[in-house]
Amino acid sequence: MSSNTGLKREIGLIPAIATAVGIVVSSSALLMLGQGFGLGGPSFIFAMIIAALVNLFVAFSFAELTGLLPAAGGINHYTLPAMGRTMGIFAVLSGYFLVSILSNAAESTIAGTVIHDFFVPNWGVSPTVWALILMVILTLINLRGIKSFAYSQVFLAGTMIVSMVILSCIGLFDLGSGEPLPTGFGAEQAGTIGFIGLLSVAFWLFVGLEFVCPLAEEVKKPQRFIPVAMIGGIVIIFISDLLFGFMAMKYLPLDTLANSTAPHVDAATAVLGRNGQIWIGIISIVATGSTLNTFVAAIPRMLYGMAKEGQFPAVFSKLNKYGSPYVGVLLVFGITVLLLAFNDPESVAMISTYVLSGCIGWMIAYIIAHANVIILRKKYPNAERPFKVPGGPILPIISTAGLILMIVLIYPDPIVAKQIFAFAGVALAVCLAWSIFWVKAIMKKPLFETVPLEQLQAELVAAADSE
Repeated sequence: MSSNTGLKREIGLIPAIATAVGIVVSSSALLMLGQGFGLGGPSFIFAMIIAALVNLFVAFSFAELTGLLPAAGGINHYTLPAMGRTMGIFAVLSGYFLVSILSNAAESTIAGTVIHDFFVPNWGVSPTVWALILMVILTLINLRGIKSFAYSQVFLAGTMIVSMVILSCIGLFDLGSGEPLPTGFGAEQAGTIGFIGLLSVAFWLFVGLEFVCPLAEEVKKPQRFIPVAMIGGIVIIFISDLLFGFMAMKYLPLDTLANSTAPHVDAATAVLGRNGQIWIGIISIVATGSTLNTFVAAIPRMLYGMAKEGQFPAVFSKLNKYGSPYVGVLLVFGITVLLLAFNDPESVAMISTYVLSGCIGWMIAYIIAHANVIILRKKYPNAERPFKVPGGPILPIISTAGLILMIVLIYPDPIVAKQIFAFAGVALAVCLAWSIFWVKAIMKKPLFETVPLEQLQAELVAAADSE
């Protein structure tokens, strides 16, 4: 089943943008978007602006790092010449593999619940089974290679964004069957929480744009297209989320949005009744499919890059006849199925804990990326950088401060926050222990020995020449 050929450059700018957008706008993001406006009211826009800027600065750092090393290993490859193998493995496991597994279980559960509750409630099929069916479909798509992923991702992400914008405009311009609030936009109600306390909620609305980076060895012009995809993705997501948030506040009181377990569904129903409920159900399923599709594509490519450097079992560097790193694809599928087997589809608290625990790992990986930019600027000042973060270390430092603040303020409720920190703490400790074990016991290398940038760049050139 394996092939010795490497990854091929087969996808262009549009699939790259679809990857950046599709990973971000998920069912959980739609849920948090509605709850964010419900808790913060119109002031939630300020949290969105700050979160968008922090993620824009993150995109800048990843764009510079991808320009230096357009490798499938992503954050691992960027960390090797800056902080060494241990931190590279830890960044992938804690910031991406862990997030993927936890988010896959949460996202697929939401989609399964939507299918069960809104479309086929009388079929006798549980939400978990629907979630499993969705994961099987997406796994088969990704086993067919990068082109199969690209075509499906453009369809899923495009359908989702266009539908969100149209539905929002129907509500904003009073074209639906529902009646807007007489006050409009929650103007007479103040949110119960200030926007500073909602920064982590807003952060989730933009996190994940850099998932396009592990496709660097398969994007035709990675040093040009990947920065455009990430920056364009932020703009597209901000506009669509803002329109949807204003539409939701126009039709529902803030306390209704804040206390709802599906505020995006309630808002769409208020605009178009049952038709709106069906439409937002389709959007939720497509959003989940888009997110999971990107996870199933990107994580195996990170593991592929690590395996090529000896940082993960060599079997993960194998490709099938379609050029897919199939062992990683099957691993992501297998662990997600295992979590689904022990999943409670009725537990909203479980979903929030999964999502925000993973978010902490994601933010730590972003901090590592910013540190990589600063360290590599110092170690390799003359290296060619097709994209450079403007202002030197200033933006990475500002973004790092914002990320630390968001970790501290991970959730407004201190009880839930304590659960999130406990879950994340255990998971991160396991990731660190594995990283140390692999480097010390398997690779038999010093924990923080770095790999020269020139060596990594030479490996990429040699791989490209062998295609």
